[in-house]
Amino acid sequence: MEPSSCVEAMGEVARMTGGGVWALVNNAGVPQAGSIEDVSDEQARHLLEVNLLGAMRICRLALPQMRQRGGGRIVNVSSGLGRVPWPLGGWYSASKHALSALTHCLRVEMAHAGVRVSFVEPGAFATAMLDRAVDDLVAADRGGAVGYDRSRALFGAVNAHVPGPEPVARTIEKALTSPRPRARYTVGFDARLLVPLHAVSPLWLSDWVKHTVSGLPRKAPARAGVVKEWA
Repeated sequence: MEPSSCVEAMGEVARMTGGGVWALVNNAGVPQAGSIEDVSDEQARHLLEVNLLGAMRICRLALPQMRQRGGGRIVNVSSGLGRVPWPLGGWYSASKHALSALTHCLRVEMAHAGVRVSFVEPGAFATAMLDRAVDDLVAADRGGAVGYDRSRALFGAVNAHVPGPEPVARTIEKALTSPRPRARYTVGFDARLLVPLHAVSPLWLSDWVKHTVSGLPRKAPARAGVVKEWA
């Protein structure tokens, strides 16, 4: 996602197509799992560069070509986790939430130019993304860090039981070919269930669910000295 390589790639597309791109799909992404405390500035910047800034850079380069053609389609692949932030995946959720927000703005800004902009929110599908998230957790674990073992097991179990990504690919095709594409496509039973449920749940309830599933305790363990002092 280096700026110079993006410019070069879009220039090559313009030469190959005799006028530039008509359809653009931004699907690049990295998970960078780990607690907020354990993800470094360098890792966070890399994630934002790939998941957010790179996608918007490609959009900016494609838009003049689409204007010249008189229209076009942009599909940005976000995630259900952009609206359901998950512990030990906060940076990933933040990047996808931001991508969704920018996509909403871009859709309104470019409607007059005939450019239709959608985003796709997949739930969990069997891809290399969850395997990379497990690797991230292994690398970030400082030794006995709370919640890491449970999260690694959870990500592995999910990846072993969810379907492949074909439904997401079909949805992207629909967004590109439909005469009237939707603004948002939420794909997968888990995303269609959890996204609206999270939106209407009070924070204490969603926090309780996240603590229970992730294994992250709600309270600090009692310290012997403190207990003795107040006994």
